[in-house]
Amino acid sequence: MATGWRTPRPCWPSPWRWHSHRMSRHRLRAAARPLRLRSLAPVLLLALAAPALAGCADDGRAEPASDRTSGATSAPSLEPSVGTGEYPRYVALGDSYTAAPLVPETDAGDGCLRSSGNYPSLVAAAFKGTVLADVSCSGADTTSLIGVQRTFDGAAQPAQLDAVTEDTSLVTLSIGGNDFGLFSALVGGCAQLAQTDPDGSPCADVGAGEATEVLAKIEQRVASVVEGIRDRAPDARILVVGYPQIVPQGKETCDALPIAAGDLPFARTVNEGLAEAVEEGARRAKVEYVDVYALTDGHDICSDDPWIAGRDTVPGQALAFHPFAAEQQAVAEEILRILRD
Repeated sequence: MATGWRTPRPCWPSPWRWHSHRMSRHRLRAAARPLRLRSLAPVLLLALAAPALAGCADDGRAEPASDRTSGATSAPSLEPSVGTGEYPRYVALGDSYTAAPLVPETDAGDGCLRSSGNYPSLVAAAFKGTVLADVSCSGADTTSLIGVQRTFDGAAQPAQLDAVTEDTSLVTLSIGGNDFGLFSALVGGCAQLAQTDPDGSPCADVGAGEATEVLAKIEQRVASVVEGIRDRAPDARILVVGYPQIVPQGKETCDALPIAAGDLPFARTVNEGLAEAVEEGARRAKVEYVDVYALTDGHDICSDDPWIAGRDTVPGQALAFHPFAAEQQAVAEEILRILRD
């Protein structure tokens, strides 16, 4: 397990797009107003690194976190495929929700923090003869697909789409969570604001503004990335993989998700909105979608069986606000189910 790296920006942002098929069935509460990122800029400067550093010692090594780690051991099983040559070359594109730091062994050498137990590795292992090119990278956003990405240790990573070649037969894409800093605003900025008004809704109250436009842009960017994949690998099967449920559906938050009590409806709306924006991008591009939000229902951060770590990094299991092995294996199972249908 690698230790001592600088904390990656959480890869999971927000939502405020009401016209999608799911959101149109909901009346949004006043607390679920769009987040104006500029209003959160001062607290974000302090909060961007806070989530994953919360469980670190002074020397940079991770310390034991809370006991809410049941999801790390409740993973579904994977059965190897008997077929050969079904997907000879598989390319995995994405951010840290694909790279899955600390699940369990992590390569920190290039700054991308890809783990040995992430869902691309599990999917590739289930098919005989499949060669995996996993170029997912913590901190990536949609611009990292077409241009150089600077990782947290300053290394330069080439455009992820460079890995997609004409002979690629399978591509999974999970991206959008880091675009416009939405996830950082939620788990970083909102957590910081909660300290000033723990019983109120300080994050939702920062004002209306850019969220609807931002989510529409994420949808457009996802669709554009898919077109870029098609241009490079016209015969590849493409699956867009969504984001999980991190915010509880109930009326109470928990210590592992340190947002103000009144911000819970807003955070839930943000959580679902991002998932919907990515799903709409996949639909717009006419490719298959892996509904991770639905898949992880009941396994949010505050649940009895969380598949996403809370504010504390769990050494050897998950980075703060990132997936446990159970979530990665569940995603792999769902991808394999879709591929085998």
